[in-house]
Amino acid sequence: MLNYIKQLFLFGEDAASEQEVIENIERGVDFRGAKLWILVIAVLVASLGLNINSAAVIIGAMLISPLMGPITGMGLGAGIYDFELLRRSWRNYIVATIFSITTATIYFLITPIDDAKSELLARTSPTIYDVLIALCGGLAGIIALSSRSQRSGNVIPGVAIATALMPPLCTVGFGLATANWAYAAGALYLFVINTIFIAFATLIGAVFIMKFEKKAYIDHQHETKVKRVIYSIVIVTMLPAVILTIGMVQQSYFERHVIRFINQEMHFPKTQIVSHHIDHDARSFSVVMIGQEVDSASLRIAREHLPVYDLEGVEMHVVQSAQNEDLETFRQMLLADSKELHNAEAIITQQQMQTSELDHQLRHFTEVKELAPQLLKEIQVLFPNIKSLTLARGTTALNDSVKESVVALINSTEPLIEEDTERIALWFEHRIGESDIMVIGQP
Repeated sequence: MLNYIKQLFLFGEDAASEQEVIENIERGVDFRGAKLWILVIAVLVASLGLNINSAAVIIGAMLISPLMGPITGMGLGAGIYDFELLRRSWRNYIVATIFSITTATIYFLITPIDDAKSELLARTSPTIYDVLIALCGGLAGIIALSSRSQRSGNVIPGVAIATALMPPLCTVGFGLATANWAYAAGALYLFVINTIFIAFATLIGAVFIMKFEKKAYIDHQHETKVKRVIYSIVIVTMLPAVILTIGMVQQSYFERHVIRFINQEMHFPKTQIVSHHIDHDARSFSVVMIGQEVDSASLRIAREHLPVYDLEGVEMHVVQSAQNEDLETFRQMLLADSKELHNAEAIITQQQMQTSELDHQLRHFTEVKELAPQLLKEIQVLFPNIKSLTLARGTTALNDSVKESVVALINSTEPLIEEDTERIALWFEHRIGESDIMVIGQP
């Protein structure tokens, strides 16, 4: 059974050669020409998405962003001790980061909308979960790059979306443009987390999973020193995220205990709880009740039960509508709750629209792949020598533009002549209703 499971995880014939993987990563390291233009445009798109609070636009920016290249290059260079690749990747990474932050800062200085939306605020408080996301995303990326079949699939775009490299840089630009240093620092820390742990995951994949050969001129003492430096950077980067996560978990536990206390201890005859407010930092909570006034003895008994719910030392404030001096406070709290409900409904409506748009985009990318088995049977009637068909949507970067097309990779027993390729492309255009078809023949 163990041998069978081991065989399931082996790459076999699907594994790309070590040299092929290294060359593929090296090609994505440099930032110049069209790639630098695409980076700047991706930053502008992501900044627009953060400005209008659109998750779909932000996802689009992450898909076209080429930031993953130098990060995986740093991880591979550190893993195989190719310090020339490591230096080149680091240099291009700094260039890409500076251009990205500068572009985002200029945009947020110009735009008239300068309030922080939820999509932007989500990039200002990284936790240990962001570390785990970057680590898992980086592992998926290096494994996909080492596989011939997965390299052209949706793994790399998925890693770009999951690890979210572009939005934190745009949030740094927002923080600098609005002089909100806390936002800038938090977003920059999230970007550093993603960078280090994607690179670290690439190192793990190259050394321990793919077992790439290391540079021979590195001695054992130097190798040990390099490992210590890498692991030290990883640990130092992770510690603040762990501390923030502990605080987030403690706040969640505190809120859970307060809600349990309210549900079980604050129910009185002819009295209704209409709202509550929890302040984790002040270790206190308040409850607003309407109906018959609850006497002080009953409230004192309820307070005595606070330690049972791990709320010892927590302050409890009760606002009752029957108390004239608290009527204004009561009205203000009800008004605040009404505004929060209205805002929540607006957020839910917006998220539903975003979900619908994302579903549409997902169908756009998957419908072609789902047609492949049926199209193979049909095209084999016209061209019996075709053995397999691979269909996918791709993005072609030209010197002055970017266009989307459907790529058809055809494997045949005999090489396809140019006339056959044109006929196949024309057939695909009429069959699936796409105007831009790229047919690639492979014997």
